Amino acid sequence: MLTDTDAMLRHLHLLRSEHRDLDTVITRLIDQFPIDQLQIQRLKKRKLLLRDQITRLESRLIPDSIA
Repeated sequence: MLTDTDAMLRHLHLLRSEHRDLDTVITRLIDQFPIDQLQIQRLKKRKLLLRDQITRLESRLIPDSIA
């Protein structure tokens, strides 16, 4: 039986994977000519949103050490 923690860890893994994939796509788009700035901006925004989700999820998984 899966726990909430297991589900959150799986989701965290998926978010990190998508974040890495976006990094690769953005790099490839920057190397292409002509550069599609609008598409790159959208991908970077998506990447930032993923980073925020990853940070929130990590903070839920790692308990505060201040007690």
